[in-house]
Amino acid sequence: MTAPGLFPFGDRLAQNGIALSRTPLEILQVNTGKLCNQACLHCHVEAGPKRTELMDRRTLLRILHLLADAPSVHTVDITGGAPELNPHFRELVAGARALGREVIDRCILTVLFEPGQEQTPEFLAQQRVKVVASLPCYTQGNVDQQRGSGVFDLSIRALRRLNGIGYGQPGSGLPLDLVYNPVGAYLPCSQADLERDYKRALLDNFGISFNRLLTITNMPIKRFLHDLEREDKLDAYTQLLLDNFNPQAALGVMCRSPVSVGWDGTLYDCDFNQMLELDLGRERRTIWDVGSLAEIGDLPIATGDHCYGCTAGAGSSCGGAVI
Repeated sequence: MTAPGLFPFGDRLAQNGIALSRTPLEILQVNTGKLCNQACLHCHVEAGPKRTELMDRRTLLRILHLLADAPSVHTVDITGGAPELNPHFRELVAGARALGREVIDRCILTVLFEPGQEQTPEFLAQQRVKVVASLPCYTQGNVDQQRGSGVFDLSIRALRRLNGIGYGQPGSGLPLDLVYNPVGAYLPCSQADLERDYKRALLDNFGISFNRLLTITNMPIKRFLHDLEREDKLDAYTQLLLDNFNPQAALGVMCRSPVSVGWDGTLYDCDFNQMLELDLGRERRTIWDVGSLAEIGDLPIATGDHCYGCTAGAGSSCGGAVI
């Protein structure tokens, strides 16, 4: 992220007396690859149907080995691309669940209609996996604009199917969260207000229910960055993030308690750093370079000017707004 007069993120933290340090490792985020059945305009992974990067079984087994010896890690957060398209996805899920960890599947809803995915919803329910599904708006026009023609209708069908097997239903123990990100170059509005709007619109118009809405700021990297540059909006969007820097949000950034594993086994502070190849501890490390995940605890957190995206307004993380 570059713009005239950009105030370096590290300097902004220092100006506010903030020194980011790690808290105990709680979340293991695993990117299973960049293959996806969609190619969305905002995608910081630059995932798509033609990407070939996929985590192999050897890497997956090493992750499960490290996880078994990491009692502080309570959650395995599986992402992609479309993680379900990795041929070893179910083994990763079942292995993590067998170790007693909560598992999150960051699901592109339309993937459930891809060949070979016919029983994926039932598998997720059987394993008691939490589904976090991306739906950038509750109207067809906005979703199809960002994700492609027909995506909204398929997403609604997928949500109805998930509801039909218990996801998002009271007392089912099958959480279904939705993810909103702005269609354009602006910040998300109030997460609580938007959740109310989503719940009302989806229930009234489609009979769909879900648990929580998570708002995530579009990160000015990769595909969204290119879109900003094409539309000559990069400087304005960068200034928007700078003007809305929130020290309280900076204290709650998501990179403090997780570690992110790339499809090839390389370790990063977060999914965004992974896509920028910004090394954990400022030195390239893989899952084969560490004897245990505990070794990560004392390493510094790598930051860059893209971090303004996580610290603007109410903040942004994989779990939604920070404050």
